[in-house]
Amino acid sequence: KEFDMPKKRRSNGRNKKGRGHVKYIRCTNCGKACPKDKSVKKFSVRNMVDLAGQDDMRKACAYGQVEYQVPKLYAKLHYCISCAIHSKVVRNRSREARKDRTPPQRVRQFERRPNPQAGGPGRAPGAGGAPPAAGPPRPVV
Repeated sequence: KEFDMPKKRRSNGRNKKGRGHVKYIRCTNCGKACPKDKSVKKFSVRNMVDLAGQDDMRKACAYGQVEYQVPKLYAKLHYCISCAIHSKVVRNRSREARKDRTPPQRVRQFERRPNPQAGGPGRAPGAGGAPPAAGPPRPVV
């Protein structure tokens, strides 16, 4: 009987499953040619203008208080495995954790927004928003 080499992953690190050949893509970061099914894919949605620029646009707007929706940049990024690990898009997992094939929890945008009533960095909890209301004047002693 011949000796079988140990397999690190059930899928051999690919998502091919019956296809003989898969087209190659270029890594977004380093330009390395990598099979499309092996690459780490990440969908990126960003604002075209940063927050400071959006503030400037709001102040310079001729239409008053009309809220203008700034367009977004949509990009699908393909990373080779070495760049994905280096830029912490994916991490290596233990032997037992590699068998877990459930996708990771997705973080929604609306869940990450800070609560305006909660305290931010350098603030006490509940110290957000407006300053405290002025009470009666203090007696001078």
